[in-house]
Amino acid sequence: MSAKLPEVLGTDEARALTEDFQKTLNGIRQEVGKVIVGQAGVIDHLLITLLVGGHCLITGMPGTAKTMLVRTLATALGLTYKRIQFTPDLMPTDVTGTDIIEDDNTTGRRVWTFVPGPLFTNILLADEINRTPPKTQSALLEAMQELSVTVRGTHHQIKPPFFVLATQNPIELEGTYPLPEAQLDRFLFNVILDYLDAEDEMEVVDRYTTRVDIPEVSACTTPEQILKFQWLTRQVPVSETVNRFAVNLVRATRPEDKLAPEIVKRYVQYGASVRATMFLTLSAKARALMMGRYHVTQDDIKSLVLPVMRHRVLTNYYAESDGVDVDEVLTKLVEQIDASKQRAKAS
Repeated sequence: MSAKLPEVLGTDEARALTEDFQKTLNGIRQEVGKVIVGQAGVIDHLLITLLVGGHCLITGMPGTAKTMLVRTLATALGLTYKRIQFTPDLMPTDVTGTDIIEDDNTTGRRVWTFVPGPLFTNILLADEINRTPPKTQSALLEAMQELSVTVRGTHHQIKPPFFVLATQNPIELEGTYPLPEAQLDRFLFNVILDYLDAEDEMEVVDRYTTRVDIPEVSACTTPEQILKFQWLTRQVPVSETVNRFAVNLVRATRPEDKLAPEIVKRYVQYGASVRATMFLTLSAKARALMMGRYHVTQDDIKSLVLPVMRHRVLTNYYAESDGVDVDEVLTKLVEQIDASKQRAKAS
């Protein structure tokens, strides 16, 4: 791809690609809006996930249209889509695929043939991922990190683009297996799909109780275009000041670091890793591009702190006893950093 695309964003080819990106983005939002009411922030976070080439964990109550949202987005993007309903009896080979023995009519011998599992797609919806044991959960790890799976010692490549959008139910604890930190860290975002406001809920009731069919959604792009948009996202420049801000923000989540404020030292057991810093900067590039800018600001960084780090920062028992969750810690962390900057400017 790099041989065909320009090396810098300022060229005429890159400007044309940027205009194509904005047009396509508006089309995707319009098509998704035919089916999904509200949830504009969640949709933008999913689009950022696709632009960065990451994976997203979607946490929401039952009946908040998690599955419908992912299926509609896949259709609007022109990507292949498969869904796996994770259950306690699901086996790793049910996800990755397996080798079977077949008769070769030309030689008369039996040969091993690989039958791909549902993992071989563009968008994989891992529905209720926390309802399956760790052995099956780990079947996704190699695919998410390496774009490949290994079956009987043989590597099988997954054709990009490839995204895992996993859902989990926050209130069903019986019969669930919480994702370990190593697997949580593979997800770019942990997005909370909340209830709709009253007006949007009224629209949903009116729209889906008066008709049987779901509006048809048209594809606005192709897998090849998405790969180009991913390249374009990484070309968005970031100043040293903004990069330093992202680094300091992540370092401030680590209680042993000198930048950590008192709320982090009191309530955080483990802070975010360097992977969080990279994902924070990459997703800020995508957000800037989606907003029509070709540079990243500190506001881009701050607006993505919660989805990038809420599953990477682990609070301690003091936070649990005081009723303080990780979102509150991160929100106050950003507020304190802003207050420190204002005092520095005033002095």
